[in-house]
Amino acid sequence: MRDLRRHRTREKPAAPSQAKPISSLQNDRVKAIRALEMRKVRRETGLFVAEGASVLISAREMGWRPETLVFEPGGAGVAAVKSLVAEALRDGVEVLEVTPAVLAKLASKENPQAVLGVFQQRWVDAPAGTAVGETDLWLVIEEVRDPGNLGTIIRTVDAVGARGMILVGNCCDPYSRECVRATMGSAFAVPVVRMTREAFLSWRADWPGDVVGLHLSGPEDFRLAQYREPVLVVMGSEGPGLSDELTAVCSKRVKIPMAGRLDSLNLAVATALTLYQIRGRYLSM
Repeated sequence: MRDLRRHRTREKPAAPSQAKPISSLQNDRVKAIRALEMRKVRRETGLFVAEGASVLISAREMGWRPETLVFEPGGAGVAAVKSLVAEALRDGVEVLEVTPAVLAKLASKENPQAVLGVFQQRWVDAPAGTAVGETDLWLVIEEVRDPGNLGTIIRTVDAVGARGMILVGNCCDPYSRECVRATMGSAFAVPVVRMTREAFLSWRADWPGDVVGLHLSGPEDFRLAQYREPVLVVMGSEGPGLSDELTAVCSKRVKIPMAGRLDSLNLAVATALTLYQIRGRYLSM
């Protein structure tokens, strides 16, 4: 992975006039990008891959610029891909023009896209209590394990206008390909914090509003509860739910009532219901 890291740290080159053609699967740049499928390599390089013209356009609108743009000329007939390539060349971004065989190795196996970008990860610090707005909402997820769930949750956080999300403990990687794909571009819009459980418990002490935990033993119906803003919504992992430590620091515990045989919902679904319930009055058609 020296190849990718070296590209990150060198000075910005002069804007190239054309893309670099690559046809070999053994090319060092191809190998380096393929290696980003591994979490260890993403952690070491601080890079990740996002696919698809619409997703890359969302990234551009959010102020993200790729380190590398990869496209297959057979897909360049689409105006959006042409625009992305032209802008990347103007900005001095490394642009690789690859064959269908190379793209097949770099893109996802399901619904491969004609263009993908390699981006630098962005992590943010949790806001200080004094910096939290009066109507802010932040989402906390403890030890989420499924990247599809996490990606869907990030998309929902974006949809309801929440300020960001905090990943507590041993969570799956929000910059994995599966998670980024599930966000449908919201990965570039939602600030993400990562904290240990101990760090979160210390930080939570300064939260100025309600800390709301969704819990099977919650005494209040989540639809009827009154929430004191700003609100910190805390969700547990798939299966085990909230740990005792995080449950203990919730100022309010709520639950989603069930009429059928099951006693719980999919984590992404439960999170969406809770966030829309709390944020509903701020949403308009």
